[in-house]
Amino acid sequence: MRAAWLEDQKLSYRTDLPEQSPQPGEALLRLRLAGVCATDLEMVKGYYPFTGIPGHEFVAEVVEVHPRSYSGRQPEESGWIGQRVVGEINAACGECETCRRGHPTHCERRTVLGIWKRNGVFAETVCLPIENLHRVPDDVSDDAAVFTEPLAAALEIQQQVLVQPDQRVLLIGAGRLGQLIAQALSLTGCDLAVVARHTLQRELLKRRGIRLVEADQLDAHRQDLVIEATGSQAGFDLALYAVRPRGSIVLKSTYHGNAEINLSQVVVNEITLVGSRCGPFEPALRLLASGQVDPTPLIERPYPLEQVLQAFHQAAQPGVLKVLITF
Repeated sequence: MRAAWLEDQKLSYRTDLPEQSPQPGEALLRLRLAGVCATDLEMVKGYYPFTGIPGHEFVAEVVEVHPRSYSGRQPEESGWIGQRVVGEINAACGECETCRRGHPTHCERRTVLGIWKRNGVFAETVCLPIENLHRVPDDVSDDAAVFTEPLAAALEIQQQVLVQPDQRVLLIGAGRLGQLIAQALSLTGCDLAVVARHTLQRELLKRRGIRLVEADQLDAHRQDLVIEATGSQAGFDLALYAVRPRGSIVLKSTYHGNAEINLSQVVVNEITLVGSRCGPFEPALRLLASGQVDPTPLIERPYPLEQVLQAFHQAAQPGVLKVLITF
């Protein structure tokens, strides 16, 4: 099998990896399209001590279901064979205390697609639990469907904090994920403003009628809610400057290493800090199907799998949005 391989913080392209086989409860997927995200880039830098196939944003086709996944039924009777799907990245055990509480994304024994103890999607095939899969509506293209996972992550913000039309909301960072966050927040009717550094990022936001603001034009302590999507010290410092007393900051990025935090300011101003990660897939697919969110203008360019090293290099350049891997 052809795939990207990450080991000792070094990415390589290999053609000699064994074909993957689904375990009970799993399906074998043939990849159609995959996306390179900030987490993938940080993985190469050592974000997690991972050895294997990276990648977790994808759209694929179900080609096989393990025969013991459906008691008394043949795999072809499962209804999954031939389906175009996307998939949630956390494979949970379903039995630990955290799973029983209804929080499978924090399963104590979880594996995470392309990030932790489970091979990812920069390969010709991948295996995932059937319960992780979501069918892609016929009217959602592959180019749009490949954004389901990051759009779900963007929607998780609204699962965690109440976003109301009368709130002043500031988004810091308008990269791959930030653009999706901006589109999703703009549907709430809130007073949204975005700090964006790069020309293309700013132009895409203007096309959607989303207001831009310069960092040095922000008044101190006026924003009800600030979403920090840069993953940088400067971004967090700006968020802390902009948020009002008793306001909230949502950390929505891949942070590698330690950051300095003025905890005195957090305590005195009673700021709520919210970490935010994975989100709901079905609402994301509905927004894509309705056209209320259109991620396709974010596509920078596609690369075939054999050019995955070039794809990573391109994705790491400042201001570059979504780089895709084709199969």
